[in-house]
Amino acid sequence: MEESLKPQLHCDYDALKNEINAVCNSIDKEDTVELYKRAKNVHEALLSTKFYDLISAVLSLIGLLKYKSDAAAYKESLSILEDGRFLAENSGSKYARKLNYFCRGVVCMMDKNYYEAVVNLTVAKSVPVCEISLDNKIENLLNHADFYSNTETHYSVTTQKPLVALLNVARTLAVETNLDMLLKTMAQEVKKVLNADRCSVFLLDKQKNELWSKIALGVESQEIRFAADKGLAGYVVKTGEVVNITDAYEDPRFNPEVDNDTGYKTCTILCMPIRNMKHEILGVFQVLNKLSGTFTQEDEELLVAIGTSAGIAIENSRLFDAQQKMINTQKELFKNFIDTLAASIDARDKITAGHSSRVKMYSELICDVMGIDGSQRNKITYGAILHDIGKIGIRDAVLQKEGKLTDEEYKHIQEHVKITYDILNKVYLSDDFKEVAEIASSHHEKYDGSGYFRKLAGEDICLGGRILAVSDVFDAITSKRHYRDKMPIKDALNIIKTGSGKHFDPKIVDAFFSVRLDNLVRVFLSEVDWVLEYNDGVELSHYTVDNLYNLLVSVEIENFNDEQKHFFEIFNHYYNCKAGN
Repeated sequence: MEESLKPQLHCDYDALKNEINAVCNSIDKEDTVELYKRAKNVHEALLSTKFYDLISAVLSLIGLLKYKSDAAAYKESLSILEDGRFLAENSGSKYARKLNYFCRGVVCMMDKNYYEAVVNLTVAKSVPVCEISLDNKIENLLNHADFYSNTETHYSVTTQKPLVALLNVARTLAVETNLDMLLKTMAQEVKKVLNADRCSVFLLDKQKNELWSKIALGVESQEIRFAADKGLAGYVVKTGEVVNITDAYEDPRFNPEVDNDTGYKTCTILCMPIRNMKHEILGVFQVLNKLSGTFTQEDEELLVAIGTSAGIAIENSRLFDAQQKMINTQKELFKNFIDTLAASIDARDKITAGHSSRVKMYSELICDVMGIDGSQRNKITYGAILHDIGKIGIRDAVLQKEGKLTDEEYKHIQEHVKITYDILNKVYLSDDFKEVAEIASSHHEKYDGSGYFRKLAGEDICLGGRILAVSDVFDAITSKRHYRDKMPIKDALNIIKTGSGKHFDPKIVDAFFSVRLDNLVRVFLSEVDWVLEYNDGVELSHYTVDNLYNLLVSVEIENFNDEQKHFFEIFNHYYNCKAGN
């Protein structure tokens, strides 16, 4: 590293990370001694910071480069890598973990410890990180011809198949996050790799001091639990030993009661602990009845290697499950928060109660037509529910006034969109929620720039705001208010159609007019104690809003033929029951 970079690195996180990535990417291209010096310089710069993820990352590289430059420094290299691992785990950085697993895997490979190399490199590849490109390098290492050759400098033909099997097991376990499926996969893969008749995976429940496993009994699945100090599995948990029994009935630690109950005959057993990276016991593998002879030393070594990968996979699965539960809890809290805010709007004015909910549903129908889903759809939904939250800042005398508003009152009620914007922007939840605030406060902007409160025009108005503009106006003019009844459907649709390109985005108008009428009617019925009759729903599903509009503008109602009259009577029946009437 150039001397001129050192002062910058002392205070620049991104420069430090970029230099670490540069060293990593140059491992196979530049002089090892020079790279080692660069890594040490970065480490020196990091000592004055609290960037523990970067300290971990550079320690991992130093450990690898130390071994590359001096094979006799293997123990020192592993010690440095262990320090890097400790910091990676405690910082919670995926970037640091991926780099540490990668460096450990390369060192193990260079030391011809291929089992550990496979496990570490496979786990490294399973950690999703975008800041550094290692996956291709890892894949090349795992698939390198020399890695699977049968030459004397690597390993014999007899060890080639177990190593390939280990690679397959590690890859399989690395991608599974559901704990039940993970345990099932573990049992299946171990049974296959060790050529055994059965395999059970028992996990340790520390709180209850029990071992548990889900097993298959006939066609019925159930969970079994027993005290953690009982049976052969309990013995392995207590001692941490690997137990290889060649004759189960000659070993006093074996409990024959399960065989007596099931009619199964246990002959040979291989039982070993499953450990995590901190060497803590998480559970036990219990493999029964080798199909050809007895379990060998090679089987034990293979199961130990699988156990390392299994322990990591179990912990990752538990972390993933805990994270998902936390996310679901946050989603539920967020939904309750949104619903509470929406209820506060309805509480101000009973006659407009349900407006925000219907605007949400109309907006969702438009999203359906436009193929908008996922995160963007959720933001539009939340924006629709909250679009009138600013009305809590409008005086009751204005908000609930019967009759026409004065110019001053109209200006006052227009302030609700700015109030909406201010309220939602003060609620810090995430960057996504800032977009919800933008959507909610844009529903009175007009496509030609004549709206409020910022007079945005065209696509400067966010997509969600343009969708809400159509939904909000349609619901407002088809609902009863203090000062007027709802409009006839022909007039309401004409306002939307003629507003295309002026008030509304033409693409959104086209999408709204493509909505099926049975879906539109379901929004009408959402706030009343009516249901859409099955036959009526089938009839209306054949028509869109555009079909209805074209019929109404091309033919006078009194001139409808029998089919048109029947269709319109069905629609009008539900339209007249619309909430607020």
